[in-house]
Amino acid sequence: MMSDVLTKTPSAEPAEPDRENVPRIGRSMARMRLMTGRRLIGRLAIQSAAPGLELSHLDVLDAVRRAQPAGEVTVGMIAEMLRIDPSRASRVVADMVGRNVLRREASQADARRIVVVMTEVGQDLLAEIVAQKLAIISEIVSDWPQEDVERFAALFERFIGGYEAVFLSRDKDTPG
Repeated sequence: MMSDVLTKTPSAEPAEPDRENVPRIGRSMARMRLMTGRRLIGRLAIQSAAPGLELSHLDVLDAVRRAQPAGEVTVGMIAEMLRIDPSRASRVVADMVGRNVLRREASQADARRIVVVMTEVGQDLLAEIVAQKLAIISEIVSDWPQEDVERFAALFERFIGGYEAVFLSRDKDTPG
């Protein structure tokens, strides 16, 4: 029966707003927003993996990870991604360079420009923090049946994809 639910193709017409479940989702989102705002998973991961770091360090490390595949990463790019002042980004990067998590080097495209690169220590740290986050999520769903975990993962991905699409379609600051 559960497999029937997972394999059925969604109808072409969107469901009418549900007077009971849509408000439940809204209340759950509010609770999750509070926990996300407090950065509970990130804080727990840092406590376990790197007690000396702050959330801003984790944010910068993640920004570098996300930006590196697109090319060279600069402090200005990090500041823009995190929507923080460039001087703040520079201070956090400098601290992380001092901890051997990041390093600065000359750009291969323009030697006058300095880029930020994750060191092996940074890669190991990021991998450990990700492992800690996944361990926390695993603990949360540890008593769920496997099919519930699979279904939740698929539905949550779908929900977040829809959330992003609605936001992007309505955000006046997004070019496009």
